[in-house]
Amino acid sequence: MTSKKTGYLLGAVAGAGVMAAAVAGAGMRMPEARADQPQAGLIKASTTPIFAPPPGAPMSFADIFDRVSPAVVSINVTSRVNPSDLRQIPGFPFNLIPRQPDGGEDEEGGQTERGQPRLPTQQSAGSGFFISADGYIVTNNHVVENAEKITVVLKDETELEATVVGRDEATDIAVIKVKNGKGPFPFVNFENSARPRVGDWVITVGNPFGLGGTATAGIISAYGRDIGETFVDYIQIDAPINRGNSGGPTFDVYGRVIGVNTAIFSPSGGSVGIGFAIPADLADSVTKQLIRGGKIERGYIGATIQNFTTEMAEAAGLGEQKGAIVADLTPGGPSQRAGLQVGDVVTAINGTAVRSSSELTRQVARAKPGDSLRLDVIREGRRRTVEVRAGTRPSERELAAANDNLGGQGAPGGEGQPQASPSALGLTLGVVTDAMRSRLNLPADVRGAVVESVDQNSDAASKGLRRGDVITRANNRAINSPAELVAVVEEAKKAGRTSVLVGVFRNGRTSFLPLKVSG
Repeated sequence: MTSKKTGYLLGAVAGAGVMAAAVAGAGMRMPEARADQPQAGLIKASTTPIFAPPPGAPMSFADIFDRVSPAVVSINVTSRVNPSDLRQIPGFPFNLIPRQPDGGEDEEGGQTERGQPRLPTQQSAGSGFFISADGYIVTNNHVVENAEKITVVLKDETELEATVVGRDEATDIAVIKVKNGKGPFPFVNFENSARPRVGDWVITVGNPFGLGGTATAGIISAYGRDIGETFVDYIQIDAPINRGNSGGPTFDVYGRVIGVNTAIFSPSGGSVGIGFAIPADLADSVTKQLIRGGKIERGYIGATIQNFTTEMAEAAGLGEQKGAIVADLTPGGPSQRAGLQVGDVVTAINGTAVRSSSELTRQVARAKPGDSLRLDVIREGRRRTVEVRAGTRPSERELAAANDNLGGQGAPGGEGQPQASPSALGLTLGVVTDAMRSRLNLPADVRGAVVESVDQNSDAASKGLRRGDVITRANNRAINSPAELVAVVEEAKKAGRTSVLVGVFRNGRTSFLPLKVSG
């Protein structure tokens, strides 16, 4: 299935700005005063420590750090990056890969031998960790993406060149390998079985702001965080991680890797105690596949989906049903061949309940190409099963290119329009004529009612409908004309429903929205 991958991942900045010192132990409870304690003069020595951590808290993380830090490395990268390629995601305040020029002559650009503009050279830094004695290192994809030169700095400040073994943009995992290094190298292992609880201690080691070998500690704040990435249920931690910690490990109190640091949420770009790590089981699986073949194969059913929300369920008369609604199908893709239809609500896959589009996408991605997937769907109010044989998911770039080729949309004109323009849901509607189809660049198979104008006081306006949108479905029915949409709305009113679930075609794709019924 297709989806947009976006993510505000930690960038790395080689160099540090002004640092603020924090009082260690702030907020720590000190021993209460006792009557037999001296109130003035010399304090007598005592064999009893004046402070001891509560049960479950380590006295110190020093032993863990001493054991695991030799396996953690700093990664310095020279690359050429087009600033227009930096991706953003709503809710995060900075670009995917903030970098600083390295100050050399090439930084000003120039031209290649073929006369093409030369992108400026950028220097960046991140973190990583050895997972084998022979020099394999795990880091983030965004740390080494577009790299022309990679230098790995060990704890003893030894510098080694490295090359990319494989990258997976979808999970932001990459594997590199040092060249000409004399092993064996100290390494750490992923922990795939025992999982710390929310509230358990964790420690991170990395290269924030170019300050290699930095340790921070905190707790696991939550599991299963969805921050806009398609294939990852992130671990949320409050151990401080900053730019340059990208690709570094998160350890449990036994020194086992439970996650790979990859993102933060911050209004300033610095740590505010909300960090995200890729879980060890997923990172381990992707890493092994990259080492074996250099690429990842994921299941694919060729369907564009979106969350089936509570408001949508109410509009469709399905109570509080959760799931993922099919918005579009890839022509000739696995889902279309299997008989899945636009407007189907997927509620389970192979017996596992689906509560959101992300859950469905992740379940499909775990399948191997050729696997049979049993989808439980609701179609026109009835439950049924559709068997889909998974294909191979195209790369993110291939999917993005396919979406870009779907075509744009202009504004509707007046010629060829009927004299009477029906209205419903705060929308003035028109017929899809040949002239309109050409003007809006609509595919030949798109039928429906064209939005000619939108009442700015309507629910449709508040949800972003605009002139030129095409209503193609309403309450599980295909719409071929404005009159059909008006009829569906009238039926909904008579049935006592407060909203109608409509499919809106815009810019080559369909999205579903619940629109309130007026009057």
